[in-house]
Amino acid sequence: MRRPLLIVAALAPLLASCGGGGSSGRPSASGDISQACMAANRAAASPALCGCVQQVANQTLSARDRGHVADFFGDPEEAHAMRIDDSDYADAFWERYQNFVRTTETVCG
Repeated sequence: MRRPLLIVAALAPLLASCGGGGSSGRPSASGDISQACMAANRAAASPALCGCVQQVANQTLSARDRGHVADFFGDPEEAHAMRIDDSDYADAFWERYQNFVRTTETVCG
């Protein structure tokens, strides 16, 4: 069984490795994920980075999926519950989430 923080930690390298500003050429957007990213008070979080993460989410996830991801920032247990859920929806979501994380690392990292 994976630790709940491991799930949310998938975005941690991104937050740790980027300082970025609006002039870095990264896309930027605001929304639930961007707000949750900033509210999580991670050291490397910035409006530019969190906006980039939001933009990737807007392009790769449905509104419902984005809601789940935003919840993960505030409550890692929700990510853990989704990860261990054996339903078809949870399995499909987790594949989309992993794609989102990989894309975010490429675009925003």
